[in-house]
This record gives sequence, C-alpha cells and structure tokens, in this order.
Amino acid sequence: MPGSPQRIIFATALGLCACLPTRQSAAQPAAQLYPSKPIRIVVGFVPGGAVDFTARLVGQKLSEALGQPVVVENRAGASTAIATERVATAPGDGYTLLLIPTSTAVQTALRTNLPYDLKRDLTPVSLVSIGPFVLVVHPSVPVKTPKELIALAQRQPGMLNYGSPGMGSANHLAGELFLLQTKVKITHIPYKGSGEAVIAAASGQAPVGFPSLAGAIPMIDSGRLRPLAVTSLRRASSLPNVPTLDETLLKGFDYVAWYGVAVPSSTPKEIVARLNAALGKIVLLPDVKEAFNKQGFEAQAGTPEEFTAIINREIEQTVKLIQITGLKAE
Repeated sequence: MPGSPQRIIFATALGLCACLPTRQSAAQPAAQLYPSKPIRIVVGFVPGGAVDFTARLVGQKLSEALGQPVVVENRAGASTAIATERVATAPGDGYTLLLIPTSTAVQTALRTNLPYDLKRDLTPVSLVSIGPFVLVVHPSVPVKTPKELIALAQRQPGMLNYGSPGMGSANHLAGELFLLQTKVKITHIPYKGSGEAVIAAASGQAPVGFPSLAGAIPMIDSGRLRPLAVTSLRRASSLPNVPTLDETLLKGFDYVAWYGVAVPSSTPKEIVARLNAALGKIVLLPDVKEAFNKQGFEAQAGTPEEFTAIINREIEQTVKLIQITGLKAE
C-alpha cells in the first residue's frame, strides 16, 4: 500500500542515501584545492637568527612550489612557547605552519605548565636541516682554545657570562652540556632571541656564547667573535679550520641543532603529505643546499614519522640532562 510503514521506511532510506554523495562532496576537503590562499610560517624568535633564516629560505621555495605566497610571522618569546601555542591553537587547514627548532622540544621537557601539549597538538611534517653550534668568545677574552677557556673559568669562577636566545633554548642546553662536562662555572644570561645573544657576545656583554653558525659566521668573519670549537662530531664545512670539541677536549661531545616544519594536529593527512613532498623536493635543490651549507647547516628532510622520532628523542635526552643538572625554567 502507498502509505504502508514499509514503504515509508524504504523511501526515507533512499532519501538518506541520495544525500550521501552531496555531503561527502561538501566535505571534500579543501585538501584537493590546497593551497588556495597565502600560507604563514610562524617563528619563535626575532628576525636575524638561524630559525628565522631557515623559515625565510623554506618559505620562499615553498611559495614557488605551491604557487601561493608564504609569509614569515615572528612571534618571539618564552623560548618558542608563544609561537608554538599560536600554531597549536590554529585551524588545521594547512595555512599556519610552525618552523620548529630543537628549542621547542627542549621546552616540552623543561616546563610543566605549557599552554599546549607538543605531542597532542602538533603534527610533525618534515625535518629541514641540521647543524652544529659554535663555541665563541669576544676577542677581549684572552683564550684561543677550549682548554684555555676552561683554565680561565677555573681561575675566575662565575666571572664569565655566556648568552643564549633564552632559557631552555638549544643554545642554552649546549652551554649546560659544556659546563657539565668541563665542571666549570660560567653564568648564563638569557636574551630574547638569537640575534640579541650574538650581539651580546660580540659587544662583550656576555663574552662567551654557543650560537648557531648562521648567526655567528658574520661576526666571526668581521673579527668581532673568535671561534674556539664546534659542537658536532664533524667539522663544519663553513668553518673548516675550527676544530670540534670532540677532537680538542671533550671526547664524544655531539650536540647539534635541527629545524623542521609542523602543523596543528587536526590538519588532514592529505595536506601533511602534500607539504612533506614539497619540503622533500626543496631540500634537494642545489641553491637550497648551498644556502644552508654557507650557514653551517646540512639540508635534510624525511618522513613525518622520522621527524617525530627526532623530536621524541630530543625530549628524552633533555629530561635526562635536567635530572643530572637540576636545570629548571626561570
């Protein structure tokens, strides 16, 4: 019968089925159209340092690869926590990226009151580059080797200062590892960014430092900073005459910076894959490799899973360092 319950149920079911393609079509993400507007890369430091340099280089090439403008947004402060929160709470649409440095993983190990959960709120996309730090001193400091620096610090405990881009930054951790292994006392002074920390070293305000090569090389070339050693196991191609801490004094010392890209965890997998593929091609470009090499970095990409493993390993290593040194957030 026309009005029977069975017919009504069947007709309703047909109506629901007819709606399904329309709903699926409406929900077709934006992943298929991505990107259709400018993309933003958020950086946790002021302009001028290694992280900012990396973001601008990657942003330029990402713009060329995806056909949309890519702008860099500097959100300095709290050792990248401000920038990380900015991205962690952003829509997961692929238009807000985080240039995530080693410091961000360090903060997760160091602080318990962060306004985000790094593992829960962000999805790693790809590693971009790795590179060492360089132990430098102001020319007024009468030392030319790490051994001479240690001897001076032993004669004048606590009188020397070393600067970093902030408490818990990777540069700070490099300094703490050095102090732990040499058993000397050099006072840490946190600044608001890599540029300020390098300027403090070059002006003699904080005459010892562990900057990245990107920030230090211009000051080294101009004679405003004296390099003593790099923190990687291998010498840096951009400073071939500068030895490693491993070969000069501290056997096995190996602490490097890494930089990569992350997005909000709600970002569709298709967009993550698109960004990962684009970044993988970018780091293979000869001019990108050359630009990174001049700054003391090595261009290097990988899968989201590989980058996730790097971040997790950094967190675990920092937790161990905190347990040994009693390091606390200021």
